[in-house]
Amino acid sequence: MNKTRSLAVAGLLLLLASCSTPPVAPAGPGAPTEPAATALSTVVLLGDSIAVGEALPLAAAMEAGGVRFRSLAAEGGGNVVGPFAEEQWAQLPGRIAEAAPSLVLYQLSTFDWGTGAEQRAAYDRLLGAVTAAGADLLFVTAPPIRPDDFYAPHMADLARAPDVARAVAAGSSGRAAVLDAAAVWGPDHQRERDGRPDRNADGVHTCPQGAARFTVWLLDELARRYPGFTPAPATAWADTGWAGDDHFAGC
Repeated sequence: MNKTRSLAVAGLLLLLASCSTPPVAPAGPGAPTEPAATALSTVVLLGDSIAVGEALPLAAAMEAGGVRFRSLAAEGGGNVVGPFAEEQWAQLPGRIAEAAPSLVLYQLSTFDWGTGAEQRAAYDRLLGAVTAAGADLLFVTAPPIRPDDFYAPHMADLARAPDVARAVAAGSSGRAAVLDAAAVWGPDHQRERDGRPDRNADGVHTCPQGAARFTVWLLDELARRYPGFTPAPATAWADTGWAGDDHFAGC
């Protein structure tokens, strides 16, 4: 583990202790319909290489909380619309069914390029694959990126994707919802938080601190929706070795 990552891990428990909040009770009558299975037994994560990094602490946290977890996120892809999507679809429904999830998380990908109609068709298709496997679907908005020449032509598509996902969720009869991760990342890309690297120098991926903050937030969001799920404390998963993974080398 390099010095930067060592320092990040050293401050991680203190940071998470300050940002972690107790689970909030489910909303009362009249609240928007959202996925809420009777038990959170198995969680599957879908997404691109940003999600690959986030899956590292999330896997440790889910294990500590007694929930089975499987990441199907993919480097350089993992998207359900845009480039690489057809290759993904050749295997995705079967891989979801094989995992037998109660919940599928799809973090909107930085490769979710296409028209609104193309995005809508892909997200509807994903919802169909997830519900066919007996699971609910939570779309999770992606962190803001610092676009380079590769991403710049597609920023309008990425900006549109959350609203398209919300439209799909609204027509899902309660089987899907959208989590807005702006509470974690803010509206704009921010390299450092609390004096430590939060996002990778490449302007896209997360650092251990950012991935851990995302995990705390997501665990709390799941606790809101699944009353039987109690997140494990950060002390049980924050310093279990995942922060030394090579995925965080740019931090």
